[in-house]
Amino acid sequence: MPFASLGLRPEIAKAVREAGYTEPTPIQTRAIPAILEGRDLVGVAQTGTGKTAAFVLPLLERLAVRPAQPHTRALILAPTRELVVQIAGNLRAYSNHLHVRSVMVYGGVGEQPQIAALRRGVDVVIATPGRLLDLMAQGHVRFGGLQYLVLDEGDRMLDMGFLPAIRKILAAVPKERQTMLFSATFSHEIQQIASDFLRNPEMIEVAPRLKPADTISQHVHEVPHGQKNDLLLHLLRDTSMSSVLVFSRTKHGADKIARKLEAAGHATATIHSNRSQVQRQRALESFRAGRVRVLVATDIAARGIDVDGISHVINFDFPHIPEDYVHRIGRTGRAAAIGEAISFVTPEDRADLRRVESVVGRRIERKTAEGFVVQRETIRSVRVEQRPHPRPATSPYRHADARGGSASSRKPHGRPAQTRGPNAPRSSFGRPADAPRSFARRRP
Repeated sequence: MPFASLGLRPEIAKAVREAGYTEPTPIQTRAIPAILEGRDLVGVAQTGTGKTAAFVLPLLERLAVRPAQPHTRALILAPTRELVVQIAGNLRAYSNHLHVRSVMVYGGVGEQPQIAALRRGVDVVIATPGRLLDLMAQGHVRFGGLQYLVLDEGDRMLDMGFLPAIRKILAAVPKERQTMLFSATFSHEIQQIASDFLRNPEMIEVAPRLKPADTISQHVHEVPHGQKNDLLLHLLRDTSMSSVLVFSRTKHGADKIARKLEAAGHATATIHSNRSQVQRQRALESFRAGRVRVLVATDIAARGIDVDGISHVINFDFPHIPEDYVHRIGRTGRAAAIGEAISFVTPEDRADLRRVESVVGRRIERKTAEGFVVQRETIRSVRVEQRPHPRPATSPYRHADARGGSASSRKPHGRPAQTRGPNAPRSSFGRPADAPRSFARRRP
């Protein structure tokens, strides 16, 4: 089925062909006609299935019906800077033969160019909630003529705590609008957002919830924490790992992994929230162009990584949340391509692994790396360290001991019990003269 058969004008269909796409994906086939009909919509599909084009293409079609309006007509909200940049790139590519003005609004960069673009007038604002609220508070953004609202990656916006900001933004836009909500998962919280902000939406779900694409090969390496860096370097000896995305749980951990890889001679870039927007964009461009082989990222920053041809995703730190696992490995195996997802699992991660397997409905294959020796003794020592420490001995200075006797009747630390009456001898600091010396320096 060609894109033109979905009701898109020839200019848009031509731009899609120029971008290299000929057949719509399942989410695009079902969402585009519904949006063109003016319906509110909830779209749920796996990462890498074309959700962005599923709303950008019909949005451009609707904007092209009445071009060159004096006010902003569409707002697209996304959780991260990278995702804003990705959406804006898609919008520019698909509107190549149309006259549609857009602006990106996000933090980490100067706001003056964004303000200048808003003053000139744009058709589409693509924004993160935080920076948009700032500009709205300053009076630089007005949505009195808004007709279309898109909430992209709704599940991640909730995870990042953007719900209060979203409510403030939606309170400032017209109630009469078409609203589209897209998410990789459909949790109870997403259902609540749909109920609050959408009117009788059409529900489109094109894949089982939290089920990774069948084109992704998944396996686990059980390894003690202290050997994860060695295992990563060992795996990277495989030349078939041409484009590798490594996930770290923390920003500090991502930098540490990158330093280890660089020291071993692997071209590496990092992307996390402590990096400036220029640094993050440069890292993405280098990874996309193949100038660096390995990109190390955190979960938050990874939203919006739109890079074709990622051969391997490695969970250096196994995620605590099953949804994050699905999002991570969905960066490979995109658009029906073959990909491989490798997870490092320490003894501490086994409970998280069981939760992921329960949610995705399958047991993930365990593997050992040929030529790599796992230090099983280290794993056993970790288990011992996880046991709770014995409770400390009860303090002799409790008001009552476990047997109900008075603390003053006991012998603290082997010292004879003495009367604590008003006539008891006292030191110059006002303490009883026979009190333990550990209290000697405490003033009343």
